[in-house]
Amino acid sequence: MIIELGELNESDIPGLIDLSASVGWDYDEHEVGTLLKSGRVFGHKNAEGRIVSSAAIIRYDTNLASIGMVIVHEEYRGLGLGKEAAQTCASSVPADIAVMLIATKEGKPLYEKMDFITVDFIHKYICDEFAPDKPVNHDLVSVQAFIAADFPKILKLDAAAFGGKRSVFLRNRISQSKQCLVAKNNNGEIIGYGLSIQGPVNLILGPIAAPDSETAALIVEKLALHHKGKLRIDVPEGRTDFMSYLERSGFVKANTPPVMMKNSAAMPQRNHSLYAIASQAFG
Repeated sequence: MIIELGELNESDIPGLIDLSASVGWDYDEHEVGTLLKSGRVFGHKNAEGRIVSSAAIIRYDTNLASIGMVIVHEEYRGLGLGKEAAQTCASSVPADIAVMLIATKEGKPLYEKMDFITVDFIHKYICDEFAPDKPVNHDLVSVQAFIAADFPKILKLDAAAFGGKRSVFLRNRISQSKQCLVAKNNNGEIIGYGLSIQGPVNLILGPIAAPDSETAALIVEKLALHHKGKLRIDVPEGRTDFMSYLERSGFVKANTPPVMMKNSAAMPQRNHSLYAIASQAFG
């Protein structure tokens, strides 16, 4: 059996989509394209050139990177391909870079063998039909469409919320988004922002950064307005009021995967304004 590990590129997008579909994940060409533009993707190919494993790593501007899209085709499990691909990702950045990932139940033992430790949790929510509990009446905040001149402020807000500057990824994600909205106070200052990404199955809401849960809820309502179909949002641990609002508005918690870190014993320093992450691949 000839199986080779190598770095993948844009010509491999169809194969990566097929691989993700084989395990029930809903990556499409836009999501895979953002991964390739923002970071590096590695994977194994069999003798016929079919992609049978993948792992992606996104190196951010500061001393932080994120691993995602770790997939092994079910016919090729038990061969160590997932570990090799993920290890190649981790080894592609300097040893002093903190590496984070959000683990599946199946992947957690593998990452523990690679010296990743659990430092936090993410709450994954799915919604079949969004019905806001009570429309948010926030007189002090207005939500508007993003314009290019807003980017420096959004980048600054995101860096403080996420715990690291990620300019390349954020530009690519905004470009991919269905909507990018900014929240402004009465002085016209940008105090929050949010994105929606249309996937094959779900409209993904995130990242969302806001000064409080009411502003975060207002951004969610504007992003979800008029959408017919499923919604998904991944919420960091500790956002109790916001999660209660989501549950009252039709969201159901699907699972609570662990956030794991290597080369660091804790999450990056954050200012508690992150209400939804970009995705489990990007953190």
